Amino acid sequence: MHLKEFNYELPKELIAQKPCQPRDHSRLMILNRENKSITHDYFYNLGKYLKPTDVLVANDSRVIPARIQGKKPTGGKIEILLIRPINAHQWEIMVKGKVNQDLKIIFSKNLNGILEKKLSDQTWQINFNLSGILFDKTINKLGQTPTPPYIKRSSNLKEYQTIYANSPGSSAAPTAGFHFTKKLINNLKKQKISFEFVTLHVGPGTFLPVREENIEKHKMHAEWAEISKKTADTLNKAKNNQQRIIAVGTTSARTLETFSNKNKLQAGNKMTDIFIYPGYQFKFIDGLITNFHIPESTLLMLISAFANPRFAEGSGKARATADKSAFAGRDFILTAYQEAIKNKYRFYSFGDAMLII
Repeated sequence: MHLKEFNYELPKELIAQKPCQPRDHSRLMILNRENKSITHDYFYNLGKYLKPTDVLVANDSRVIPARIQGKKPTGGKIEILLIRPINAHQWEIMVKGKVNQDLKIIFSKNLNGILEKKLSDQTWQINFNLSGILFDKTINKLGQTPTPPYIKRSSNLKEYQTIYANSPGSSAAPTAGFHFTKKLINNLKKQKISFEFVTLHVGPGTFLPVREENIEKHKMHAEWAEISKKTADTLNKAKNNQQRIIAVGTTSARTLETFSNKNKLQAGNKMTDIFIYPGYQFKFIDGLITNFHIPESTLLMLISAFANPRFAEGSGKARATADKSAFAGRDFILTAYQEAIKNKYRFYSFGDAMLII
């Protein structure tokens, strides 16, 4: 598949600059994969489209103030984005601007770091002089909310955070969860819809542009993910009972698919670079709540893969059927996106939501 096959034109005025208030008053587009229908509603009516036995699985990762301003010894300004800790003192970071190995970056009177080595075209390993609680306190004081560049207003961690965020570590938010409020969650629980949580610390890999024209050559930036034994056992039991597993967001979907082996989840934690695009056969999830995504993004490719019912793997004829079905899923998504544009849905991180069932 070619990158251009996942492109669409979006009017800039439809890029949401702030979250909906209340959050669950965002709009909701419902896509039915079986009959290819498109329905419009509001997120506070999500329960109308769920069954009492459904299990919603959300990513409880908490966004940290990962964008930090610093200076070179010459006085020149420099900005870094924390991605993930390597050990107590070392982090993987993205750096804005021209830098060299062994460069010392001064962030405050107490905090500085030295660039030790380049890890990729866009990332470096830095060694900070602080660690542990002191480092965390300093970062919480100095760091800024790592909102995407298409959000042109200053934001804060209160609004760029899900209400159930718990495990700190993300440099970008799992935005499909933005639409949930305490009231909505309580109402869904009253309908006997249950919630489970996994963790994937969202890094820039989720949002970095695909630079390969042949998308199959694209390599995802690895991100840390975890599923507890209790959660895995609960979800495996639900799956065995024929309950629908509905992922809240692409990060939750990628986590469940990463830890799924023959339709059974294995508990644990590890780095995942799973890249899901049309042709992928989902192993665990039955539904997906997501936002409206950037053209040519890995997120758009993932939901295009999910937009069609599962198809059988195999040889020859089955593979050809899979390829045809994969394109049909992409076509369904792009049709839905055109309808969203026509109806002036709000796009991207602070935008409206989609439920694919």
